[in-house]
Amino acid sequence: MATAETNVPAILEIADDCLILGHRLSEWCGHAPILEEEMALANMGLDLLGQARALYAHAGELEGKGRSEDDLAFLRRERDYVNCLLVERRNGDFAHTMLRQLYFAAFMQPFWREVAANSTDATLAGIAAKAEKEMAYHLRHAGEWVIRMGDGTDESARRMADAAIELHRYTGELFMASPARQKAIADGLLPDPESLRGEWDATIATVFAEAKLEMPEIRVMQKGGRDGNHGEDMGHLLAELQFMQRAYPGQTW
Repeated sequence: MATAETNVPAILEIADDCLILGHRLSEWCGHAPILEEEMALANMGLDLLGQARALYAHAGELEGKGRSEDDLAFLRRERDYVNCLLVERRNGDFAHTMLRQLYFAAFMQPFWREVAANSTDATLAGIAAKAEKEMAYHLRHAGEWVIRMGDGTDESARRMADAAIELHRYTGELFMASPARQKAIADGLLPDPESLRGEWDATIATVFAEAKLEMPEIRVMQKGGRDGNHGEDMGHLLAELQFMQRAYPGQTW
């Protein structure tokens, strides 16, 4: 079974995706449009945080350098994070948040399904079995909101269309396999993200059709997150995320 230290960077990519998006969803606490969504957004954020914790813990064990999940989550520099750019986008309005969640969940649900079924890493397969069910809910919930807003009032439709124009350019990075990811694919730990493109395209097309949204035409997809190249928003996010651990090192609840 391939669980060598060399596969840690690929696991960190997924963990960072979950951590950063989970933090973005947490920013809605106290600001959601209705009480039901206050609870839903918080629960989805907790799902992602739970996935991140499990992945960081596993990566720390494989790395063998004594770094804990807290060390990996809170004590790395901005360039050390290898999340995709999509998850660090600002929340914007509710339409932006729901479409971002749809794009991500439509990829991660089949991704986790493949990991659960085929990964040579038993720990990853176990994480994936639970995460697949969680992402299925995220996909359904976000999809329903995209349809409701896209096929709603003139105002809600405009906001969802604006979200698509802004966010679609960041979806291409979901399917790009970094050198670290290629190593994990070769070792049988993770599926090739390109193999999931057909299902993702079909899911998004179905939701967009029901939402009466047009698919944006993007000539150049944005990338760089997997190489540690992030935008200004990421620095602000990490300043908030890491404040407690950096201000009071080693503190625990």
